[in-house]
Amino acid sequence: MGLLDSRTMRFRLLRRRLTISAPRMAVRSALPWPFRWAVLAIVLGFCAAIGLWAFEFGKDIAGLEKGSREELVRLRADLATAQAELATVKSDRDQAQSIANTAGTLVTAEKTSHERVLAQLKQMEMENRTLRDDLGFFEKLIPAAGGEGMAIRSLQAELQGSTKLKWQVLVIQSGKNLAEFNGRLEVTFTGFVNGKPWVASLPGESVAVRVRQYGRIEGEFELPAQAVVKGVTAKVMDGTVVKATQSIKL
Repeated sequence: MGLLDSRTMRFRLLRRRLTISAPRMAVRSALPWPFRWAVLAIVLGFCAAIGLWAFEFGKDIAGLEKGSREELVRLRADLATAQAELATVKSDRDQAQSIANTAGTLVTAEKTSHERVLAQLKQMEMENRTLRDDLGFFEKLIPAAGGEGMAIRSLQAELQGSTKLKWQVLVIQSGKNLAEFNGRLEVTFTGFVNGKPWVASLPGESVAVRVRQYGRIEGEFELPAQAVVKGVTAKVMDGTVVKATQSIKL
């Protein structure tokens, strides 16, 4: 019985320890109190150092943000200034382009006006030359004092290039109760070809002439190569009779 009771008591004690109803146990540190305070002081100092570092870092961040904002404001101001200058440059460019376009238009108009004036001047010179020729022509139509019958009042010849000669003959018949003259005109050219004497006449030898008071006969004569014309002779023929003749030298 004694052994059974002893085992029963041990079981009860073991069960009490393993259940919730077991008595609480307190674990106490074996460190002494001065050492504990020293460790606490070190921890607090470390925490204070971390806090101070975080505070300074925050100040740096705040200062950096402020400087960045100031730099951003300055850059925006510079950008606005650059845009204003660019707008001014564009305006000046547009104005200069407008002036250049206006100047180009004026130059074109001036050139066109100048060309028109030159064309008008050339036309006036041609008309003036024609008027002089007509005046000379009609002056030659005035019959000579006491002269009657057929006469050659003008004989002209002018080179057109190197192988063509333009000629013109003005014939006039003066008198009263004039009948129409039917005859022919012979034109002879004299000169040199390759240094040798040369004589030539119009193709067909003559040109028909029908004149009552006056008439102008003209034409072109093809010259041979290397020909040098020195003189031209015109004759108004009535059959085999020479009614008028005139010669010129070139």
